Amino acid sequence: MLRKPSASVIFFHGSGDTGAGIMDWVRSLIGRDLEGSHIRYVYPTAPLQKYTPFGGEESTVWFDRKNVDIAADEDRESMSESYDIARRLVQKQMNDGIPEHRIIVGGFSMGGALALHTGYHLNTNLAGVFAHSAFLNRKSAVYKSLQQESNANLPELCMFHGNDDNVVDFAWGKETFNNLTELGVSGSFTELPNTAHELQKSSLIDIEQWILQKLP
Repeated sequence: MLRKPSASVIFFHGSGDTGAGIMDWVRSLIGRDLEGSHIRYVYPTAPLQKYTPFGGEESTVWFDRKNVDIAADEDRESMSESYDIARRLVQKQMNDGIPEHRIIVGGFSMGGALALHTGYHLNTNLAGVFAHSAFLNRKSAVYKSLQQESNANLPELCMFHGNDDNVVDFAWGKETFNNLTELGVSGSFTELPNTAHELQKSSLIDIEQWILQKLP
């Protein structure tokens, strides 16, 4: 008899990827699925839409941006559309009987950014947030939201970033983590040596153990 899930993890992929693609990437690195028979792992796929950094070509992305730069402004209209997607995904878990404090959101690259927006701007009652090789723009709505947030029990943050990342600069990830902790977020930031813009077996195992600790 299958055990009914008592917790959920939503894993957002990076730009140009798919839910199936990042699930396969995880499997190829650790040789299996992420553990937790009581946990439902959800790997959604972003909608196909025009993406400015790809020359305006259509790609599976959560939102558009003018360029990949921490100093750039967020595209608020595009972000609002990604918020609708994230809200629906979280609500679907809740409709299936998973309480919000038993839901973790996370992601790689752009997916990590959406996870940060989801956990610290849209719903601060979630169990935790993980972000791998990700960053927030300096004028992000997330920071403004946290400045007005009175919830002392913000979701715990787990961040990883390669120090040889040539897509999302390592310094951008570290700056994002520092800004979030200054606004009351607690968590950890792990530097991955000799790592480019990619997931690593070691970081996935650490994320898995963190998930199992947060969602026993």
